[in-house]
Amino acid sequence: MRGTGFLDAYDFSLNPYSGCAFGCTYCYAAFFSRSAEQRDGWGRWVEVKENAVELLMRRRLGSLDGKRIYMSSVTDPYQPVERRLGLTRQLLQVLADRHQPKLVVQTRSPDVVRDCDLFRKIEERGGRVRVNMTVTTDDEDVRRTFEPSCPSNAQRLRAIAEVREAGIETCITLTPLLLVSDAEAFAGSLLATGVERFIVQPFQFARGRFVASTREGAVALMAQKLGCNVDSFQPRYLAHYRRVFAVLRKRLPELGEGKDGFAPPF
Repeated sequence: MRGTGFLDAYDFSLNPYSGCAFGCTYCYAAFFSRSAEQRDGWGRWVEVKENAVELLMRRRLGSLDGKRIYMSSVTDPYQPVERRLGLTRQLLQVLADRHQPKLVVQTRSPDVVRDCDLFRKIEERGGRVRVNMTVTTDDEDVRRTFEPSCPSNAQRLRAIAEVREAGIETCITLTPLLLVSDAEAFAGSLLATGVERFIVQPFQFARGRFVASTREGAVALMAQKLGCNVDSFQPRYLAHYRRVFAVLRKRLPELGEGKDGFAPPF
């Protein structure tokens, strides 16, 4: 798939699945569902792209050399079904054997550690790899409210530390930033992973209304957490975001924000 929108700086996006069992309440990808039924049932369905490996194999040897690939834009390549099917790993194997891409892997699953051998192989053959791990809060209660089917924050932080220790370039994406209980302690836990690159992004607004990247269910939940109604949500949330951002900007060595932060790293 050719990149569009926030992916316009990438040559391709690679999505092994449609849908996502993690089903985060705020996920923008729900708006790309083919039907209202799928959109409303986001998190309860996953479709496997059964011909994905075949299609990738058809590409001419080396034709993806130097191409910027984002994996994945509308699903998580390491959601639970991947443990059984291994489709993401099969695609990585093809990339490692036949191409030298510049690959960014985006996930919130500790299962990404499994494929460090293939990430290293891609780099040994002349490609590049960076693994982005999403961590949106320091508060497990907040995490369970917005990401009830996702691995814990502690699991994710341990995993990205392992990826870094394996010699793979890493980044932690705080996107979207949810409520943070202790910004200073949060920054400390992020730094303890050894990761040096971070990206932060708030919920998205347009003319006072929420654009596709923030689902209304998540807005209602956040308003409840902030102790306000939906109509007064935006200024209260943004005030919280600015306070946390100021701490993160001071503490973290390399902090990008929004679309610019997601620009290809190589």
